[in-house]
Amino acid sequence: MLVGVSLKGTPAAAVEESLDELEQLATTAGGEVVGRLHQRLEAPNASTYIGSGKAAELAAQARGGQVDTVVFDDELTPAQTRNLERLLECKILDRTALILDIFSQRARTREGRLQVELARLRHLLPRLTRYWTHLSRQKGGIGMRGGEGETQLEADRRKVQERIDRLGRELEEVRRQRETQRQGRRRHLWPLASIVGYTNAGKSTLFNALTGAEVLEEDKLFATLDPTTRRLRLPTNQNVLLSDTVGFIRKLPHQLVDAFKATLEEVVMADLLLHVVDITHPQAEEQVAAVNLVLEEIGVPARPTLMVFNKVDRLADELAARLWLGRHPQAVLVSARTGEGFPALMAELGSQLRPVRELVELVIPHTAAAALSRLHEVGQIVEQEFDGEAGHFTVWIPPFCRAEFSRFMAGPTGEGRPEICD
Repeated sequence: MLVGVSLKGTPAAAVEESLDELEQLATTAGGEVVGRLHQRLEAPNASTYIGSGKAAELAAQARGGQVDTVVFDDELTPAQTRNLERLLECKILDRTALILDIFSQRARTREGRLQVELARLRHLLPRLTRYWTHLSRQKGGIGMRGGEGETQLEADRRKVQERIDRLGRELEEVRRQRETQRQGRRRHLWPLASIVGYTNAGKSTLFNALTGAEVLEEDKLFATLDPTTRRLRLPTNQNVLLSDTVGFIRKLPHQLVDAFKATLEEVVMADLLLHVVDITHPQAEEQVAAVNLVLEEIGVPARPTLMVFNKVDRLADELAARLWLGRHPQAVLVSARTGEGFPALMAELGSQLRPVRELVELVIPHTAAAALSRLHEVGQIVEQEFDGEAGHFTVWIPPFCRAEFSRFMAGPTGEGRPEICD
């Protein structure tokens, strides 16, 4: 059973949209939704969140065997959770606990598992009371842990806090490893583009289509949890690192944002953000706003952002696409499934991620096959001409390749000054 509350000033439609999303979350976690309860309140009830009458109604359904779990759309206090469990005699979850359960199912890498466990323990720590209320105080004496008067709750809380501290240290090590990886990437001077967007917008499908990766694609929320980075070669013969990250969602728990900062650092460090939007979703504008809010929460500074409107193959009306482009003139319309719009997307990536390159003239003998191959790998050739002994090239090359081709230079163009490649 799903439970939502609309407070004073909150439109009922907004609560229903949030409950629709909560139903998707419950289904993703493996539950079967049998009904909803929506109540208007001036303020949440301090003891049971919902009113006493609605709580009694839920209790009757739970005792009748119709409901074994009640999921609330907002975060409950430990006291509210405890009181509701006593009254309803069934499992009580809030939105945060449900998302944590999904994340624990989806985590595959060691880093992902560490982050999920840290978030779960932070959520559990203030809620430990209800697990140990049946235990009395320990007696003091030799061999008794904690000394006189320590309860099992206090001992357990201390152990949880110690585990949280240990996980924090392990995740700090993960951050250092990621920084080492980034330093290796910087040696190549390859720009980093990170795909962000609302969960289930088609980010992983787009990532796989562009890079040939095999990231999990499912029509479920949070299908992808662990970040993946792959190299993407653009038509301008330019290498770009493309990163796929976890999807965002409205009311994303703060402890999840904190725990996943190691993963979301890929977003913070990106040179360009690809904001993927499901253009067919009825609440697409609200999803865009929710993603921007989460980006602010994780401390992403002002970054160039390319809006990528996905699933255009499902649009029945072209007018909707033109309206979106009217609001976002620099956006790109694509279909991750069919590949529609990919040339325009690649061209825009090459334009926004173009590096500082130097325009030079090279004369490379035909016998220097390795140098010719390397030139086609790293350079953007503007003109080329071949004679009997050598090839004459006018080409844009990255600054770090200058020394590599210096022996073939016939003389730099534009007095050898670095320029932006058009």
